[in-house]
Amino acid sequence: MGATGGTDGPIVVVGPPGSGKTTVGRVLAERLGVAFADADADIEAGQGRTISDIFAEDGEDAFRAIEERTIAATLADHDGVYALGGGAILSERTRARLREHTVVFLNVGMAEGVRRTGLSSARPLLAGVNPRATYKALLDARLPLYREVATCEVSTDERTPDDIAAEALRCIDERHRSSGGNPSTDPSTVRST
Repeated sequence: MGATGGTDGPIVVVGPPGSGKTTVGRVLAERLGVAFADADADIEAGQGRTISDIFAEDGEDAFRAIEERTIAATLADHDGVYALGGGAILSERTRARLREHTVVFLNVGMAEGVRRTGLSSARPLLAGVNPRATYKALLDARLPLYREVATCEVSTDERTPDDIAAEALRCIDERHRSSGGNPSTDPSTVRST
C-alpha cells in the first residue's frame, strides 16, 4: 500500500525550480508518516558530484539519462514522497511512468520562482546572459508537461510550505475519493489553485 493509503508507490512532487518541491515534499512525508526521497540528491549521491558538475563535465543529455534511470529505479522501490528535479518531466519515459502514480504539481509564477531561486548558479539551466528570460522560457515550455502528469495542481505563490502541503493533501484526498479509492487510475486531474 502506498503513501496515499490506496496506491502502490510514492506520491511524486513535480514543478519548476523554486516551486518548493523538496521543502513541501518533506512536509508531505512528515504529515503522512512516510519516507522522503529527492531525485536530485539521489543523483548527486550516486554520481559522487553535484548536478552542476554533471552538466558541466558531461552535458545535459548525459544528466537526463542518469536522471531517467534514477527516477525509474526509485519509482519502483520507494513508497513515500518523492520530489523530482524540475526538468525530469522532459523525459517521455518518465512521464509515462508517472501516469501510474499520484503526482502533485507545485505551480509557481515567474516572479516568485525567480525570487526563490535567486537565479542561482547552482541551477545549471538558469545560468547565462539573461536568466529571467531563460526562466520564463523554461516555464512556458514545461507547463504543459507538468499538467500532463499532474493528479493535483497547487499554486505556491505567497504561501507557506505547511499551507501548500495541506492543500496538496486535500486535493489528493478529494482525488482519491472521486476515483473510487485509487487516485492513479483516472487520467483527469483535480486542480487546486
